[in-house]
Amino acid sequence: MALRLNVVGIVVADMPSSLAFYRRLGLDVPESEDKSPHVECVLPGGMKLTWDTVETIHSFDPSWTPASGSARMALAFECDSPGDVDRVYAELVEAGYDGHKAPWDAFWGMRYAVMHDPDGNGVDLYAMLS
Repeated sequence: MALRLNVVGIVVADMPSSLAFYRRLGLDVPESEDKSPHVECVLPGGMKLTWDTVETIHSFDPSWTPASGSARMALAFECDSPGDVDRVYAELVEAGYDGHKAPWDAFWGMRYAVMHDPDGNGVDLYAMLS
């Protein structure tokens, strides 16, 4: 039996706010999906990123509660250049999103920054320095 990871799901408190954030990162999610309880976006290569409202999760798991404390995983978006990391980070912060860690040159050879999406999930921005 072969297993293939093909979906990463995000539980959201406010679907329109979450989708607006990810649209700013370049994901092609129609605005008509803002009122949907479940949304899917097929990424290059076939992987899917999905969003579900808390109500959708409660429909099959009434005891579900959001995790507390720091997240244990994050999504990472590759930028074309170190300057793009700075630009995208600044644009998102200017739009009112939480810039958790401003861009820096990481010891592992990347320009790196960390945002939080509207639900507090880590979203990394990175590009190779050389």
